[in-house]
Amino acid sequence: MTEVVREALRYTDLAIFGYFIALNSSYLVLIALAGLEFGEHLRRLPFAGADDMFRSPLTLPVSVIVPAHNEGAGIVAAVQAMTALRYPRYEVVVVDDGSSDDTFERLKARFDLVAVPRVVPSEVPYRSQVLSVHVARANPETLTVVRKTNGGKADALNVGINLARHPLVCMVDADSVLDPDALLSVAKPFGDDPLRVAACGGVVRIANGCKVVGGRVVDVRMPRSWLLRVQVVEYLRAFLMGRTGWSRLGGLVVISGAFGLFRRDLVVRVGGMDPDTIGEDAELVVRLHHHLRQSKEDYRVIFVAEPVSWSEAPSSLKVLGRQRRRWHRGIAEILAKHRGMIGNPRYGRIGLVALPYYVVFELLAPFVELAAVVLLPLGLWADAIDVAFAWRFVLAAYGYGLLVSLTSLFIEEVSFHRYPRWSDVGRGVAAAVLENFGYRQLLAFWQVAGVLGAWRGRTAVWGTMTREGFGGEVDSPEMVSTGRG
Repeated sequence: MTEVVREALRYTDLAIFGYFIALNSSYLVLIALAGLEFGEHLRRLPFAGADDMFRSPLTLPVSVIVPAHNEGAGIVAAVQAMTALRYPRYEVVVVDDGSSDDTFERLKARFDLVAVPRVVPSEVPYRSQVLSVHVARANPETLTVVRKTNGGKADALNVGINLARHPLVCMVDADSVLDPDALLSVAKPFGDDPLRVAACGGVVRIANGCKVVGGRVVDVRMPRSWLLRVQVVEYLRAFLMGRTGWSRLGGLVVISGAFGLFRRDLVVRVGGMDPDTIGEDAELVVRLHHHLRQSKEDYRVIFVAEPVSWSEAPSSLKVLGRQRRRWHRGIAEILAKHRGMIGNPRYGRIGLVALPYYVVFELLAPFVELAAVVLLPLGLWADAIDVAFAWRFVLAAYGYGLLVSLTSLFIEEVSFHRYPRWSDVGRGVAAAVLENFGYRQLLAFWQVAGVLGAWRGRTAVWGTMTREGFGGEVDSPEMVSTGRG
């Protein structure tokens, strides 16, 4: 092997080494900012005024929109939780997006649905055909179920937005169970700063392994599967810590479709969800930034860590692979669609900090991860690097990454203590270690495949998510209490 090739390998390995240092350091900075935010949140919590907000006639009503496709296993538990949230006035709109299973039949049996002649407006465009609209006989103002032909998640959300009767719309996945005070917490910023808050996201945690009774998570446990335990650590690091840090910086560009609250008028103004983007939730947030910055409006997009949406995570590698390819393809599509914002000072911190960060440290990270797997051993074989450098490389890429994950676990435990058993915390630590042996590399492979699919213009496919369901449904056929007493 020529000296030129050795030098190229040496400098490439050095560049990747520096990349991992910068990547993990950026994670650590976001986690530190999240820790500061959690500390302030806990100090404010006794004076948050949730009870006053619940009793106040001025609290803005909310329309909770739930797109559902083949969600029969867990749909009843999820809707039970949503119709029993502690909030003064809200409605739940479930949009059955052409399910081929018993999703609608289960809802009809549990909530005694009856068909009503209701016209669906077209304030935001949708492509599918609405077949029928149903309401719960016992409380028609609380639960609406729409049956439509299959058009995808974004299309289902647009139908729900058109049917929403309230000024705030909350988008929640059908495989999610919300904490009782979740709406109060995520809607509070709109009450505190009604003229500026455009959107607010809540944290998503993994429900697998938890005990759910009557649509409530009553016992939080670490899942039995190591694949799911690794995802728990990943969610804490990315969804809880990362987004809280970005929110504190004023650069939040992702609000999960599993739990996000938006001003309906703004969503309608920007045209609703984009059915041609597979990451429609994040794309909506970036589009809101784009529109509001261009309009020179004073606004805020924020994240709150306390209300929890408990979501069912993939329990098999096959389903997980489809999910992660889809997620990373979504990032590639969004960055391509809004590339004019990247590095553009007109868009403030979003254009100058957040979106460039997503290009360098989110979009390109899996490519660097796979390159490291190949080039580090190749550099050793070609004598381009020595063993001492290889060890420093491993510590920077994996040891530093492990420190980031353990720091996330520690801050979560100190701040929220969601996992009450020390054995569960220990399993989380073990999962943080195991994440580096195979999971990270496989994840990078899926993510690269997702990005390449976007760049090649291949048709995006959601695929099938096999649901195990939450169980613990209430035996009574009547609707549970709406919490309005």
